[in-house]
Amino acid sequence: MNALLRVASLSLALAAIVNARPSAQTDTVDAVLARAGAYVADFHRQLASIVAEERYVQDWWPGRAQGATDIAHRVLLSDLLLVKPVGDAPWMEFRDVFEVDGRPIRERNERLLKMFLEPSPSAAGQISRILNESARFNIGDIQRNVNTPIFPLQFLEAANQPRFKFKQTSDRRPKTLTAAAPADAAFRVSTEVWVIAYDEKQSGTMIKTARMKDLPSHGRFWIEPASGRVLMSELIAENREVRATIDVSFQSEPLLGLLVPVEMRERYARNQTHSLVEGRATYGKFRQFQVNTDETFLLKK
Repeated sequence: MNALLRVASLSLALAAIVNARPSAQTDTVDAVLARAGAYVADFHRQLASIVAEERYVQDWWPGRAQGATDIAHRVLLSDLLLVKPVGDAPWMEFRDVFEVDGRPIRERNERLLKMFLEPSPSAAGQISRILNESARFNIGDIQRNVNTPIFPLQFLEAANQPRFKFKQTSDRRPKTLTAAAPADAAFRVSTEVWVIAYDEKQSGTMIKTARMKDLPSHGRFWIEPASGRVLMSELIAENREVRATIDVSFQSEPLLGLLVPVEMRERYARNQTHSLVEGRATYGKFRQFQVNTDETFLLKK
C-alpha cells in the first residue's frame, strides 16, 4: 500500500534578511508565540484575496536512493489560492494546476467554477474536493496532500498551539538543505530571528497515515520576536515507514505590503523501498482576485 500523508481531519484542513527590532530581554517563548498566533490570523485574512503563480518541480527515484539513473520528473504550473470553505473550517490552500509538463489543462476555468461556485452538500465535501484537486498531479508512491506552503502555519494558530510543545533552539539550518541544494538568498535568516522548535504531543494529530493513524509532527519556525512574523517554517512527519520534510521561505512582497511564500523545498523517503521524492516550488506573479456578479473569476494582474 502506498504511504499517505494527509490532513488529519476534514475540519483541520524559508526567509528574507530583515532588520527586526531586537525584542525586550523579558521576552519569553510564550510571548513570541502569542504574537505569532495573532500574526498568522491576520496573515490569513490578508492573503485571502491574493493569487500566486506556482512553478512546482517534482522528482521521483522509485525504489532507490538519490543518484539512481531512473527518475520520474514533473513540472507543474498552478495558481495557488488561500480559500475559506463553508462553515467553521480553517483556511486552506487550493492548487489550481493549469499546466503539466508543458501541456495545458483545458478544463481549468470549468474546474474553478465547480470548486467554488457550485453548492457543496457539506463543508467536509468541499474540503475533500479541494485537497484531492490540489494533490492529483503529484508523482511518486508517497501520496500526500500536505505539500502546500501555508499548511504548517496552522500549528501556530492560537487554538492549535496547546497540542504542541514549543522551545527555543540554536539549530538554525533547514533540514532540506544539502550540498546539492545549499542555502541561497531565500533560506538565510537574520540574527534577530528566534528559532522555535515544536513537537506535537496531543492525540488526534493534524496529519494522519494511510490507515488514519496518528502521525505527530515536529519541526521549527523562524520568527521575528518583536512582530511575530514567520520568516521560515519546517515541518517533519515520520514513522517507521516514511519521513517527510517540508521547508518554506517567506519574504516581503513590496506591492502587497506583506510576507508571502517564495519557495518550498520538500523531501519524502520510504524506508523499506528506499523510494525518494523531492520537490521544489517557487512563487511569483502575486495578484488580487475576486468573483464578480456574473460568477466568473477575475484575476487582477
